[in-house]
Amino acid sequence: MKLKVLVDNNTICKLRGEWGLSFYIEDEDKKILLDLGYSDLFMENARQMNIDLMGLDYIAISHGHYDHVWGMEKLIKTYRKEGISKENRPKILAHPLAFLPKINNRGIENGALITEDVVKRDFYTDFNKEPIWITDKLVFLGEIERKNDFEGKKIIGKILKENGAEEDYILDDTSLAYKIDEGIIVITGCSHSGICNIVEHAKKVCKDDRVVDIIGGFHLHNASDKQVERTVQYMNEIKPKVTHPCHCTGLKAKIALSRVVEVEDVGVGLELEY
Repeated sequence: MKLKVLVDNNTICKLRGEWGLSFYIEDEDKKILLDLGYSDLFMENARQMNIDLMGLDYIAISHGHYDHVWGMEKLIKTYRKEGISKENRPKILAHPLAFLPKINNRGIENGALITEDVVKRDFYTDFNKEPIWITDKLVFLGEIERKNDFEGKKIIGKILKENGAEEDYILDDTSLAYKIDEGIIVITGCSHSGICNIVEHAKKVCKDDRVVDIIGGFHLHNASDKQVERTVQYMNEIKPKVTHPCHCTGLKAKIALSRVVEVEDVGVGLELEY
């Protein structure tokens, strides 16, 4: 598998970054995009990195927040402009709640710009709570089991359903996992479910307790001291060979994690191969 960072808060090359996340992944003969940032920057950076997004097979959505899905509007415009039919566009993998309207705790809309109906009109979709195997080794994890008492419990605004507004625990938050001979690589978007919950769920789905790498947002930038401490304790217990925390992890948490695991820098332009 090859993974390339198209969008992150940080950049390690001349390309631009933004608050958001987008990873381009290749495995076997499949081309996958995890998230799309909040602008057309993922497309601009892909062009600069000689990545053809018109040939994607799948787009996996980690969750429905603006900094992960607003770029979809730009991609749809490009597909329509280029005359690429629905049959030749990527399939969308997402949790059933990912494209419902959301508002944050200040009452500001922070969900997708595009409704579920528009997504289904422009793409073939699989909105699912269950794991979906994209290739023999790469899996969309579906709804994450939340077993820990220190993470995944925070209400982040409201989700607007047909029968009214409900408190939003970001149940649509999910990730990818990849199996290799040495163990698993966990690829996250924002980890609202809790990074430890996600890793445990990935271990269960992949039937492997060995963790090689964790790359993506850990959602610890505004976390309590207790959550950071318990996360560090967990990482010390599972001992991944390396970690690549980025996006919403935060410097304080990265420093804390670096005391027990190897923490590598991440930014736009980074390329990893497993």
